[in-house]
Amino acid sequence: MQPEVKQSLLRDYGFLIGVAGVVVALDQWTKYLVRTNLAVGDSWVPFDWLRPFARIVHWNNTGAAFGIFPSGGAIFTVIAIIVIGAILYYFPQIPREQLATRIALGLMLGGATGNLLSRLYQGTVTDFVSVGGFAVFNVADSSISIGAALLVISMWVDERRTKERDEADPVEENIGRNLEGHSE
Repeated sequence: MQPEVKQSLLRDYGFLIGVAGVVVALDQWTKYLVRTNLAVGDSWVPFDWLRPFARIVHWNNTGAAFGIFPSGGAIFTVIAIIVIGAILYYFPQIPREQLATRIALGLMLGGATGNLLSRLYQGTVTDFVSVGGFAVFNVADSSISIGAALLVISMWVDERRTKERDEADPVEENIGRNLEGHSE
């Protein structure tokens, strides 16, 4: 491998690992705090007025994000490994100018890795954020969701830019041509 290619890959993966690393560190730290300070099923609210809207609750999740498919732990372990592999494979192919896409993939990698680590080392995923009547979730779940939304938005914006650029090109190509397409 040539030194410039190696340096480029290191820079690409350095960015990805940096974003994902922050997510994994925050995810694992918050899960640790919840596991060590709240018994499973217990909750904590810093202010009584907040109780109807949000609380911290210790919940063990064997399913997917937000508690869906509670008995699918093994399949979600396999899915997480596939997602992590796909992100690692495709990431260097994303142009550096597509920063939002790169950040989105870093968020998704961090979230998938955080929950995978929990499944492998704890046997379950610790969920703890409870907002209103919505499902209980964690930092990794949020990171995956935000990353997926950002990925969809960035792909949509990139597609629109490409379409606008492609629509503008034929006009520039035909400048100086007569109606029959011949140069004047």
